[in-house]
Amino acid sequence: MSIAQPNSSMIYLDYHATTPVDPSVADYIYRYMVHEFGNASSIDHESGDRAEAAVKAATRHVADLVGATPRDILFTSGATESLNLAIQGTVNHLASLSPGRGGGGEGKPRIAISNVEHKAVLDTCDALHKQGRIELIHIPVDTQARLDLDQLEKACASGIHLLCIMAANNEVGTIYPIEKIAHIAQRYQVPLLCDASQAVGKIPIQFNEWGITMLAMSAHKLYGPQGVGALIVRRDHRLEPLLYGGGQQRGLRPGTFNLPGIVGLGEACRLRAEEMAEDEVEIGQKRELLQTLLQAQIPDLVINGDPQNRLAGNLHISIPGIPNSAIIARVRYSLAISTGSACSSGVETPSHVLRAMGLAESVVEGALRIGLGKFSTDDDIHQAAEILIQAVQGVKQVMA
Repeated sequence: MSIAQPNSSMIYLDYHATTPVDPSVADYIYRYMVHEFGNASSIDHESGDRAEAAVKAATRHVADLVGATPRDILFTSGATESLNLAIQGTVNHLASLSPGRGGGGEGKPRIAISNVEHKAVLDTCDALHKQGRIELIHIPVDTQARLDLDQLEKACASGIHLLCIMAANNEVGTIYPIEKIAHIAQRYQVPLLCDASQAVGKIPIQFNEWGITMLAMSAHKLYGPQGVGALIVRRDHRLEPLLYGGGQQRGLRPGTFNLPGIVGLGEACRLRAEEMAEDEVEIGQKRELLQTLLQAQIPDLVINGDPQNRLAGNLHISIPGIPNSAIIARVRYSLAISTGSACSSGVETPSHVLRAMGLAESVVEGALRIGLGKFSTDDDIHQAAEILIQAVQGVKQVMA
């Protein structure tokens, strides 16, 4: 089997893993790395004052994009840290209220999660469950990764202390009705944690209006830098910190502010607020073009997820009978796509998302995740289609 050689003109279609930093965001970050590099907690000189003002401005931009209150925003290293702080911080606070609750005794907290959550949610909850600190309830999905809201409501009615539901799936792109879910959770006074890392900057989110309790996000999913994100927490929801130190950010996430990262996140959010509506329409049109081109030449192509309610840039496909590894081997130096979540793609296990959807083994083994973004061009789409079609035909010839 021939495998493509390195190519400097690789077409990047893995926007779910990470997005390129918007050049104007990169310029902004550079300014605060080289020229305006003060410590935002330094109060004895003007350099610290300017850094503090920059953090406050970034906070407002983040809040504006997701309909939150600036005072509720905590800056973190990304959604994984945010989700850990939200889940572990909630459990630790419950444990502090009662020696038994959250500490492995009677009346331990009950947490409900969907079966297709990101590993940062699944693994954190699994670890707490194995430690005997929580009871864990799994909410199933159907073959398009959609939730049954009646089942979700039953879980809330049964008495739970935290509900974890993502806004959009990071593999198949299915979008979840977070506004409806939040209203169900409120009806039973259940705090809702929403992993919105794939959704922020792509679909509208209203944190306060919908009644979301906690929301996690990452800058690198919306054309900002890697290694920075935020956790938005309603003031009436109590958390215990995971780290201790200088007391920054209400003591919930202490440590020196990552000034370049924070201003980069803020600027990326400001741009998404301006550009999102128009960009996502164009991205969706390009996704439909790519899907049409592939379906015309690969008649057995399967589209995974909810085709009527998915992220504009998501195209999750399977070619039954053809292992995805065989396709990746042929395209890896000319086309950047993936076999699944970036956090799991290096692990030799099938996608937990596709498994939870109950898809056939041949569909799971042939799955490929394609992610488009605002820098994807029509030429990229046509070239990507040609590369994928040739790869599929080549593998089929070898396997014949």
